[in-house]
Amino acid sequence: MIRRFLAATALLLATAVLLVLAWPQLFGAEQWLLVAHVVSLRGLAMAAAGILIVVLLLIALVSPLGRSFAAALALVLVLFVGLNGAVVGSRGLDGGGFETKGENDLTVLTWNTLGDSPSADTIAQLILEHDADIVALPETTRELTIEVAEILGRNGHPMWAHTFARDEVSKARSTSLLTSADLGTYSFRDDASPTRQFPTVVARPDSGVGPTIIAVHAVAPIPQYLDEWRNDLRVLATLCTGNVIMAGDFNATLDHFASLAGSVDADFGGCRSAAAAAGSGAVGTWPTLLPAFLGAPIDHVMATDGWRITGARVIESHDKAGSDHRPVLAQLQPLR
Repeated sequence: MIRRFLAATALLLATAVLLVLAWPQLFGAEQWLLVAHVVSLRGLAMAAAGILIVVLLLIALVSPLGRSFAAALALVLVLFVGLNGAVVGSRGLDGGGFETKGENDLTVLTWNTLGDSPSADTIAQLILEHDADIVALPETTRELTIEVAEILGRNGHPMWAHTFARDEVSKARSTSLLTSADLGTYSFRDDASPTRQFPTVVARPDSGVGPTIIAVHAVAPIPQYLDEWRNDLRVLATLCTGNVIMAGDFNATLDHFASLAGSVDADFGGCRSAAAAAGSGAVGTWPTLLPAFLGAPIDHVMATDGWRITGARVIESHDKAGSDHRPVLAQLQPLR
């Protein structure tokens, strides 16, 4: 009797924990410690659960004493995998093709370079290959960004370089932004960033015409910075309104944005995720050591409702270029 009671209690607890991990938004738990980390790696969680299911089924076959408990727990894990699979499927693992780029369309690229790890030539060639108009480069120094801009200029693709550096010691504490010369000149305050540990560049058009462009780098949700991570996301969400294009390393997935959407049609403040809209919202951008379907989609391109998303995908061809992040590419069409 006691053994059955303990087994039933353990099964109920396991079910509750797995439900929180699979659907934390139901409990407002998506930004809790540990939950935030597990839910960011849905693909890896599904793979781990699959291994456990096999182990439990083997136990059920060879152990009469633990057969019913192992089988019941395996069933709970099957449901866990199914719920996660439904979420991953709804967000998409394949962005498909891009529409033909129109005259006023913008191509946006973001890549956390892990402190200048890819070479200037590698970054510049990626920009040229995709004809990018806006490039957000977290963890990229002023020196490397200028070098990239010089290469682009020599190849007939002039871009303005902007860098916000917290200090000159750690390359990770620099965030850079490249904007096409065709967009006009942009300015930002290099003494004001909405994110504290790592800088975020908020650049506004000098002419007053055109989108505000925000190159993002939020702090990671490690225990000592958990409250600061939550604050970074809240502040960034408030900036995603009006005419805004936002791109960079958010250190957060769509799950973590659940309480920050400004409307039912938005994902983050007043912005939509380009990858989610294009069907690649579940493709992992970090770390490159894991296959993309197992990784965390924490790098994003966002845009407010004045922009139509005509394509987006995660670039997997540069996994050996030095960074632990994958680039994200999106194409936006102005609606007005």
